[in-house]
Amino acid sequence: MKNTIISKLSLVLIIILMITLTSCNIFNNKKDLWSDAIYKVDTELGVGAKTVIIDVCVKEHSVRFTIHTDAKTLGEALLEHKLIEGEDSQYGMYIKKVNGIIADYDIDGSYWGFYKYDNEYMMSGVDTTEIHDGDHFQLVYEK
Repeated sequence: MKNTIISKLSLVLIIILMITLTSCNIFNNKKDLWSDAIYKVDTELGVGAKTVIIDVCVKEHSVRFTIHTDAKTLGEALLEHKLIEGEDSQYGMYIKKVNGIIADYDIDGSYWGFYKYDNEYMMSGVDTTEIHDGDHFQLVYEK
């Protein structure tokens, strides 16, 4: 009798533990990052003499921003439209949020990769990259 009660109690505790772990997203760490996005479809922003295209890529989905601006650097243009947030570092701006989507290496090993559209990894940051009419870049969520 005592073993039956202990067995049933153990089973109930295991079920509760599994429900708790599942709700904490431990078994399935596939949070939909796009649920935090400000823009979920291709968007055109701003007014200015230069037109720059930025593709924000997260997993298998991307959104294209066509930005019209007079800004000198890409960082200025992105900040002007509140598309990025980050911290200043000794190497320039460390981007932690793009289009509302957080990538934080300290939390989960994720970061924002910065590329020219031809998949060339940029050796400069967005805050020091001068822009010209017709430039095309990518900010890619990487982990």
